[in-house]
Amino acid sequence: MTDVQSERISRTAAHRQAVQIGQRDLVGALVDKLGARLVAYVVDRDRSTISRWASSGDVPLEADRALRAVYQVFRLLEPIESDHTIRAWFLGMNPQLDDVSPAEAIRDGRFRDVMAAARAFEVGG
Repeated sequence: MTDVQSERISRTAAHRQAVQIGQRDLVGALVDKLGARLVAYVVDRDRSTISRWASSGDVPLEADRALRAVYQVFRLLEPIESDHTIRAWFLGMNPQLDDVSPAEAIRDGRFRDVMAAARAFEVGG
């Protein structure tokens, strides 16, 4: 298997996992990996709302879209980076995003831009 094929499999797997995960598990996994404060920030809600969503699995559509984008990026980067590094990547200024953090870009609805930045980071950029 070539590196390109393995990269595609990783990207496809990250997408599939983001599509298949239930809302309760989605919120719980992101809170476990990134922390409630960061999760709350990307969807512009408070931490108590995030806790409620983790219990109920009743996430509004726009927040669900943002959380699935974050989860897909996390799953894409997880095979090559530590949870700590991925969290720092979400928080730090990103040159691919005009020095806006990926978390802020997700909050602003720039899902495609964040995915492109994650793919660039994945290949060493």
